[in-house]
Amino acid sequence: MTGPLVPFREIVLKVHSRCDLACDHCYVYEAADQSWRGRPRAVSEQVISHTARRLAEHAEKHRLPSVSVILHGGEPLLAGPGRLRRVCEELTATITPVARLDLRIHTNGVLLGPRFLDLFEEFGVQVGISLDGDRAANDRHRRYADGRSSHSQVLAAVALLRQARYRPLFLGLLCTVDIANDPLAVHDALVALDPPRIDYLLPHATWQSPPNRPDGSTSPYADWLLAVFDRWDQQGRTVPVRLFDSVLSTLRGGPSLTESLGLAPADIVVVETDGSLEQVDSLKSAYEGAAATGFSVFRDDFDAVAAHPGVRARQRGLSGVGDQCRRCPVVRSCGGGHYTHRYDADRGFDNPSVYCPDLMALVRGIEARTPIPDLPGAAQLADAGLELNRMLLARLHAALDGRGGARWARAWELATRLDGPGLDTVLADPYARSWLLATLEALDGAHPDAMARAHRLAAYTVAAAVHDGAELTLPVPWTGGRLHLPTLGELRPTAPADQGVAEVAVAGHGFTVRHAGAEHRIARPAEPGPHWRPLTRVDGLALDDLDPYRDCFESPVLPRLGPRAAGEWGRRVARARARLDRSVPHLAPTDLITTLTPLARGEGPEVGRHGPGALALPLDLADGPLAAALVRGGRRAKLRALLDVEDLYDMDGAWRHPSPWGPLPVSRLLAETYEAVALAAFDGGTAPAELGSALDALERAAELTIAGKRLVRTVRQEWEEVARAREHR
Repeated sequence: MTGPLVPFREIVLKVHSRCDLACDHCYVYEAADQSWRGRPRAVSEQVISHTARRLAEHAEKHRLPSVSVILHGGEPLLAGPGRLRRVCEELTATITPVARLDLRIHTNGVLLGPRFLDLFEEFGVQVGISLDGDRAANDRHRRYADGRSSHSQVLAAVALLRQARYRPLFLGLLCTVDIANDPLAVHDALVALDPPRIDYLLPHATWQSPPNRPDGSTSPYADWLLAVFDRWDQQGRTVPVRLFDSVLSTLRGGPSLTESLGLAPADIVVVETDGSLEQVDSLKSAYEGAAATGFSVFRDDFDAVAAHPGVRARQRGLSGVGDQCRRCPVVRSCGGGHYTHRYDADRGFDNPSVYCPDLMALVRGIEARTPIPDLPGAAQLADAGLELNRMLLARLHAALDGRGGARWARAWELATRLDGPGLDTVLADPYARSWLLATLEALDGAHPDAMARAHRLAAYTVAAAVHDGAELTLPVPWTGGRLHLPTLGELRPTAPADQGVAEVAVAGHGFTVRHAGAEHRIARPAEPGPHWRPLTRVDGLALDDLDPYRDCFESPVLPRLGPRAAGEWGRRVARARARLDRSVPHLAPTDLITTLTPLARGEGPEVGRHGPGALALPLDLADGPLAAALVRGGRRAKLRALLDVEDLYDMDGAWRHPSPWGPLPVSRLLAETYEAVALAAFDGGTAPAELGSALDALERAAELTIAGKRLVRTVRQEWEEVARAREHR
């Protein structure tokens, strides 16, 4: 595998290699790898100090803001309070000067008492406890060697953790699934303990040692987990369940929340009690030596382990799973399953998970149980665009961090004081997004005109005051021989100074500009006047050929049109929109568009790097092509706005899908199909069979999230309406 190393953000430190329980499903003592027998019982001072130093070096080298260390075993509490104190002291002293340290311990809980918890409170060690449910479920596997139950001791430990003093240390409960147990009784018993989180784990198994499956059951583990999911859902999901939350996250296009699912690169390394550096512990279930790397904290740094072929194999994402998994529709959620669970002696780890049918049924079952909310309409998308612009403005203020001086401070003060409909109007302008993004990038890149860009806030503040009829006076940048006020227009005197600052005084809904010894009174900003050109508006749309940040398209924009050219273009746009209202009103192809900008050249509509609402069109389009361009552009703008608020797909580019337009990644296929259905409603467009095959391909696409599937379902319904209309022609 090529590419940069993935640094380790999580370290498992084995502080003791023996256990006080004899769980018959343990992957350390009952699995193929028995290397524990030859290792020291407890971690030494030398291993502790070398591990701390190696981790600090690793965090500093890779500039990691935080690292997690999980104290593990065996049973880590067997190391005793004294040795655990040395571990916490050494790790804290060595690592915290470099990165934030997140200390955790995973224990069976039978020894957990106040002495340990006081120590953990001192060092902020969070505690995860293994518990398989009620007494009957827990005693099925988690017993002492002589057969005694451990259940009451674990409940006592959990009761301590639930006390107000220790509650912040409670990390959660880890439950290994056994399908012989009653799923509802298990879940109810765990929820009754009020844990901050529950983690259900599939028992480690491979194709050599497959999991128990009752005769005739194809997915018993999924059936068990879905019964728990239904109970969890009925109870209002009051306790986070990491397995379920992970599947729900990936179905929406988010990250996996657990190493056992999803395609995120593995970033865990294990330090054994003798200082050996190993891969993730669960590999011991595969074969003797499966987790070994040959490295040690005494000789090697963590980068050496990160470069190990076995570690790299678990960092390849989609390319790291087998052919069957790569084409599977649930691979985004299951990630091919836990790496260990793919092993067989003939093909190694190049197999589906031994739990493949269960993972498929689990993901499909959770998806079927997850209501898919309606996608936002045009008004909601416009509101979301405005909210995003407001967030970007707040981010710009924070990024300036006082560097904007008195001019920025004054404009910011007045803008926040004006906060209301007028400010919403100017921040909802699509080119406000272009200005905000360009200014943030200029600041980040220390561009020399970054501050000049930032001071454009004054123009937005003045425009907001004009809309509201508020009174204020503010210096506004005068650039390129003109004063531009967003959503209103521009003042361009015959012989202006090229640069400088104009004083703008707003009174009522008009304003006065004083610049270079001249005074200009604009009493009615919506009407043209001496040297004042208002924004042209036609049929409810702004024809914006003035905004300096409208150059956010691939094709060049035209300079300011003359009044006659702007008027003619506006009339053609109005005719095209009237034609669309007659022919395809149900598709509302321009319901999100508020602003049109003329292009100097180009073949069709363009949506640029701006907020929802702007569309650029070649000036010379005749009426028919102009109407079609509005259909296409309206769909592009709508899809662009949806992608601002919804993850419609993930892993874009992983596969190419057959389509009428050639093999395409899912993003292009979705965009082309979404556009083609609207065009088909307008002018016939793509042939019915071709559109049907494109929709079929989308419905099979593994990359789509549940929101993406909802959009495809909506487009399918639109297409069926178009097809019915064609039949009646």
